[in-house]
Amino acid sequence: MELVTVERVRAAQKVLSNVVRQTPMEHSRVLGDWHGGEVFLKCENLQRTGSFKIRGAYVRMHGLDSEERSRGVVAASAGNHAQGVALGASLLGIPATVFMPRRAPLPKLDATRGYGADVRLTGESFDETLAASIVFAQRTGAVFIHPFDHPDVIAGQGTIGLEILDQVPNVGTILVAAGGGGLAGGVAAAIKGTRPDVKVVAVQAEAAAALPASLSTGSPVKLPGVRTMADGIAVAKPGALTFRHVRDLVDDVVTVTEDSIARAVLVSMERAKQVVEPAGAAAVAALIQHPGRFAGPVVAVLSGGNVDPLLLLQIMRHGMTAAGRYLTLRLRIDDKPGRLAGLLTMIGDLGANVIDIEHTRISETLRIGEAEVSLNLETRGVEHCTELVAALRGAGFTVLR
Repeated sequence: MELVTVERVRAAQKVLSNVVRQTPMEHSRVLGDWHGGEVFLKCENLQRTGSFKIRGAYVRMHGLDSEERSRGVVAASAGNHAQGVALGASLLGIPATVFMPRRAPLPKLDATRGYGADVRLTGESFDETLAASIVFAQRTGAVFIHPFDHPDVIAGQGTIGLEILDQVPNVGTILVAAGGGGLAGGVAAAIKGTRPDVKVVAVQAEAAAALPASLSTGSPVKLPGVRTMADGIAVAKPGALTFRHVRDLVDDVVTVTEDSIARAVLVSMERAKQVVEPAGAAAVAALIQHPGRFAGPVVAVLSGGNVDPLLLLQIMRHGMTAAGRYLTLRLRIDDKPGRLAGLLTMIGDLGANVIDIEHTRISETLRIGEAEVSLNLETRGVEHCTELVAALRGAGFTVLR
């Protein structure tokens, strides 16, 4: 099968003209200072359904003939593709069945049902969910809508690239999150067919980085397992077609740590005022982890904003810890009246805020006359944490960390 051309992406753009929004492009001074050049954020988290996935899903289903539409469509997804298929099918009047893992985030599950799809919770992993959807397609004749490995899907995602060229004509580098490779491949197809001088960089989570191994081997490689908070890009193996797009059109693939992803979610919310899910923040994580690496102006695609509020709380805490703004300490102090009060007074005088505290006087690890204190502190950053620990030790407290 041939690679998707920019002409095919332009045709997809016409199909989507009254369906999707041209999402905002926001200038980010904070990330620009961090990176050392101009940075813009392409806010696909503000797209219909909260992610870019509606683009490719709608183009794929729009291309079905009347007989195929009458059989309905089926998809497997942890959330964003599910919502894209559900809304797209509803707009086109096509019955949709979506298989989701049993532990799919509740907001994504509720939204998919709200868009009119018949949702079936099956399997603990995406692979099990995918297998169930394929069996359903074979049994019922429903058309399977792949989340990334189809030319119509790739072309639909590529329309983001055309919008970026309109919004930032002098763009130097585009950073896009990559799981199966549909978004990266589509954007690269649009860019390389129009402005081959612009660099396209795919960003993967270190714990789910199938592309580097695949590129090294020369064909799609399946990872033995993936474990990342960025569930939207937790794909163990790229598609055959998307792999070829990444291999032939994408300029570079970089990986980011879980700490960088968490910090990116935090920065996006605090400084850019954008709520993004971990996968949606991967491009920002690349800027944080690899400052100065990319030729500017840089456009980072915020690919999705569908995040479970409970997960967001955990991520924010993780991000604050990674940024040195949340410090956990264990200390041993003399078990004397006023010693704990003195410790807390000193911490306050040093500019830290106590979030919670646990004090114990009974433990087999403590000597007679000792007490142990566990503290969670809000700080101003890494340097402040270092100053706090040094000052506490200088005052005679035993800091165990």
